[in-house]
Amino acid sequence: MPAYRWATLGCGVIGHELAQAMQALGGNLYSVGNRTHEKALAFAEKYGISKVYDRPEDIFADPDVDIVYISTPHNTHIRYLLPALSAGKHVLCEKSITLNSRELDQARRCAREHGVVLAEAMTLYHMPVYKQLAELIRSGALGPLRFIQMNFGSYKDYDMTNRFFNRSLAGGALLDIGVYALSFVRYFMSCQPDQIASQVRLAPTGVDEQAGILLQNREGEMATISLSLHAKQPKRGMAAFDKGYIEIYDYPRADTATLTYTADGRQQVLQAGSQAKALQYEIVDMENAVAHGGQGMYLDYTKEVMDLMTAIRQQWGLTYPEEEGEVR
Repeated sequence: MPAYRWATLGCGVIGHELAQAMQALGGNLYSVGNRTHEKALAFAEKYGISKVYDRPEDIFADPDVDIVYISTPHNTHIRYLLPALSAGKHVLCEKSITLNSRELDQARRCAREHGVVLAEAMTLYHMPVYKQLAELIRSGALGPLRFIQMNFGSYKDYDMTNRFFNRSLAGGALLDIGVYALSFVRYFMSCQPDQIASQVRLAPTGVDEQAGILLQNREGEMATISLSLHAKQPKRGMAAFDKGYIEIYDYPRADTATLTYTADGRQQVLQAGSQAKALQYEIVDMENAVAHGGQGMYLDYTKEVMDLMTAIRQQWGLTYPEEEGEVR
């Protein structure tokens, strides 16, 4: 049963998954807030949540709230992160955690100043199969990493008013799905990539519809990433090591990985956890982090991934309304 009192800010798909995960763990959300109050009331009725706030900001003033889950559109995150952290709330925030590195640096400083845990809700960091793969890699059974290949392609209808293509909602492939691919890359690479090459195709609204990204770090480890919002691709991640390679499908919430060994082609299927429990794993890890000084939520990886996305968008000359006029 959850040990802390959670509030959700946002009643979209992820908000519903969070409420269901909390109940599966034997508890319930303590409270709910939303930019549209009527949606918060309907959400509370559905999940038997007793406390509903008139305004999202009222969450942060509630002394009984321990952890806030933010799942509003990602261009709004910073406006809620800073007051939540300043009020002494621990925060688990949907990806992308902020628009850019400058915003994330602000939020990290605020979390340090107030002694609270800040984390991005990046599911792959918390899935059991990734934890088992990390142990296998540390054992040396696969040797050093050589190359990573990532695919993530969704097929979204050409509706330029929806959030995927809407520049005013920080739409585009990189912040919406690229963050998963880059988080996978950072999880397996031994250090941050410091060489970036990329190409982009822009949608009519000016956001990135499709992109190809090449990365390399100082260890010579390389990665290629293919992203699209208008061309379906498998959610496939492949990490090739000296002694074998790992393949993972549906990698954001994967529960299965296939290992193929270089010497003899032998295959091993590693299965751990369940996709259906993805948010349960996040809840448990977040509560453990709150209880034990913030460890285990990969905020350093989140920072490095955000630095990559910021640098890539600078290559493209792609900014959002909130960023225009800023010193980059």
